[in-house]
Amino acid sequence: MQYIGYFFLLIGAVFLALAGLGIYRMPDVLNQSQAGTKASTMGIVGLFIGFAFLKPLWAPKLILMALFFLFTSPIASHAICKAAIKRNKAKLILKENAFSKEGE
Repeated sequence: MQYIGYFFLLIGAVFLALAGLGIYRMPDVLNQSQAGTKASTMGIVGLFIGFAFLKPLWAPKLILMALFFLFTSPIASHAICKAAIKRNKAKLILKENAFSKEGE
């Protein structure tokens, strides 16, 4: 059971790292929001599943927290994207991201 828990913890950590990389690399607000929301949701749920295997007594609370995160994260992302579109920030291209150099 511990190896399954560690496996899910690793998967969750990888998804969270990819979420951070996606936020850093994507050029505009909408893409950053999409990359951050989808990958971080999978990462958090993976961590919760891993902790549930490692600490079975925590499982009911972790399931509730995972459900709460699964419901609220996409809604929050949608609200942020809707506000960005309303303020005409949807096409906001960041001047610096992972692949741009100063002066370009």
